[in-house]
Amino acid sequence: MLGLLSLPAFASDELTKLMQDDAQWAHPRKDFANTGYSRLNQINQSNVKSLKLAWTFATGVNRGHEGAPLVVGDTMYIHTAFPNNVYALDLNDNQKIKWAYFPKQDPAVQALLCCDNVSRGLGYGDGKIFLQQNDGMLVALDAKSGEKVWDVAVVNTQEGASTTNAPHIVKDKVITGCSGGEYGVRCYLSAYNIKDGKLAWRAYSTGPDSEVLIGKDFNKENPHYSALSLYEDVNGGNKQGGSFKALTKQQLKYPESELGVKTWLKPQARKDGWQNGGGATWGWYSYDPALNLLYYGSGNPGTWNPDVRPGDNKWSMTIFARDVDTGMARWGYQMTPHDEWDYDGMNEVILWDAKGKKLASHFDRNGFAYTFDRTNGTLLVAEKMRPFVNWATSIDLKSGVPNKDPKFSTHQDYNAQGICPSALGVKDEQPAAFSPKTGLFYVPLNHVCMTYEPVESKYVAGQPWVGSTLTMFAGPEGVMGGFMAWDGLKGKSVWYNKEKFSAWGGVLATSTNLVFYGTLDRWFKALDARTGKELWKFQVGSGVVGNAITYSHKGKQYVGVLSGIGGWAGVAMNLGMTNDTDGLGAAGGYKELVKFNAAPGGGAMNVFSL
Repeated sequence: MLGLLSLPAFASDELTKLMQDDAQWAHPRKDFANTGYSRLNQINQSNVKSLKLAWTFATGVNRGHEGAPLVVGDTMYIHTAFPNNVYALDLNDNQKIKWAYFPKQDPAVQALLCCDNVSRGLGYGDGKIFLQQNDGMLVALDAKSGEKVWDVAVVNTQEGASTTNAPHIVKDKVITGCSGGEYGVRCYLSAYNIKDGKLAWRAYSTGPDSEVLIGKDFNKENPHYSALSLYEDVNGGNKQGGSFKALTKQQLKYPESELGVKTWLKPQARKDGWQNGGGATWGWYSYDPALNLLYYGSGNPGTWNPDVRPGDNKWSMTIFARDVDTGMARWGYQMTPHDEWDYDGMNEVILWDAKGKKLASHFDRNGFAYTFDRTNGTLLVAEKMRPFVNWATSIDLKSGVPNKDPKFSTHQDYNAQGICPSALGVKDEQPAAFSPKTGLFYVPLNHVCMTYEPVESKYVAGQPWVGSTLTMFAGPEGVMGGFMAWDGLKGKSVWYNKEKFSAWGGVLATSTNLVFYGTLDRWFKALDARTGKELWKFQVGSGVVGNAITYSHKGKQYVGVLSGIGGWAGVAMNLGMTNDTDGLGAAGGYKELVKFNAAPGGGAMNVFSL
């Protein structure tokens, strides 16, 4: 039996009721489980070819428009790229603007946004719309009037930190994250009280257990996840020609405490490395009400030069499950120990049930797709999404440790070539969807490889601290992207379509076995969820990096998506960069985008109906 996450009834929880009403889209990914799935069925396989453009709304803002609007009642709430304007549109009156909110942000903040001026959306709860501005301000707005109710500073931009995530509302809290791994920011996840914006808890990705919120019951079913070191050095480890051999579960030393400190060493940073440890939390967060656990991933370790931070660099690159009331970590599994390639681990975690098990699946930048028992973190599946993934040959399910291929290790002043995937990952932030009808995941993919040369880079507060030069190019299948259906229990692709460019739009799945997503060359597509056959497409005004949604208004189903090219794939184009290494390698890899897009991309909401 495959199914959606079951939700217990919270009589006072308005958001839970809204998420169960498929006429609305009240959560960034439709529901707590991050499925991107709707039971609406008016638009189906026999009539989808008749979809027509119903209306559009130009946001008046350029650059990457990631995320999705919210639909609550008769109002659609739309966000923009920097300066993160918010519009409330009246669906009863030709999308007339009910109210608008225009943040006053320092334009200098834009320089901190490594991968374009993006915002990933809004949150709704307690009669409020929540906006996480790029400058770190979390703002609560009255959903009816747009008046500011409260605001709070989440990060310090003077250190190079910024914020790009959508706030997620869980129970009586607003959950929000932190960006800045490329500035040596020590990132965290924060929970604020929904009523007044007071900080309830904060969990760091690196550092002492007391600050990572790790207690005595952490990883109790899988204590080997808390091992001091997962590898033995080969030929010197952290130097040119060196590599790392995975230890077996029997060879691991566990459980250890204070791993967020002990697994960091650092010549080119200040202090001990973990103080500038990265571990950004700018993705999507899921929640299981029955377990009261929040799930999310942490990003890359600070500085992309791995030689200057020997050790596994915990707890960067980690899937965490935390008690939402206290923030205490229930379990944590590090996917890419001692990351050598910028394989940010913060992609969404999707919750689902199958064969009597409570599961969580995650499609990581490192090219592996994982399925866990979400109650305790036991790793059940870890398989390559595409055969071209080469930095590791496999992942040992018993130990959880990747078996790295030494040919693709990266070292200071050495130009490692042919690494697959690139730092963009086989999938970046563009969220996958899950259909309980087919039991499959629908995953937008990057098909990009790279050269990677770490260089010396001293840490300076508030300044970029990348320490690596990249070039990117199409993978061995000769295209830049793809789109697939994935079996999360078997760990294999069911069908796969090539795309000319990375599929950077988040996915919508519906009960009529339709899947919608957008592409960088301006197409918005509908596929047959069972076969992958293309059933409909429409070309919008700019490449799509937004996430498809559906809602119903006055008995009519609509499907929509934000367009406005950008994100990492489009940032170089938006800024007119042309050197292959510009945009952290995106300029060279995606130079053909200018044949399909005006730059910078203009933001718009595109809505379709029968």
